[in-house]
Amino acid sequence: MGVIRLTGTLTCAPEEVAAVRTALPEHIRLSRAEPGCIAFDVTETAPGVFTIAERFSDRAAFDAHQTRTRASAWWQATGHMPREFTTAEE
Repeated sequence: MGVIRLTGTLTCAPEEVAAVRTALPEHIRLSRAEPGCIAFDVTETAPGVFTIAERFSDRAAFDAHQTRTRASAWWQATGHMPREFTTAEE
């Protein structure tokens, strides 16, 4: 099994930008601390547009990240926001 790479964007409404910016540091910290996380970066590339780049050591680590995220404060704040992601195995 190869490295799993996710890239894409999360877009939020102008009135939600502050909530995303507030929740983001903890989401990044927790994600980077997960077993199998090789890289986890989120950058605000335009107002309300956040570019995400993640790499996990294998599918199991990526799936565990997805499961943890769905039960997190991050998901409560952003779960309804549009996302455009692609994943690939390296």
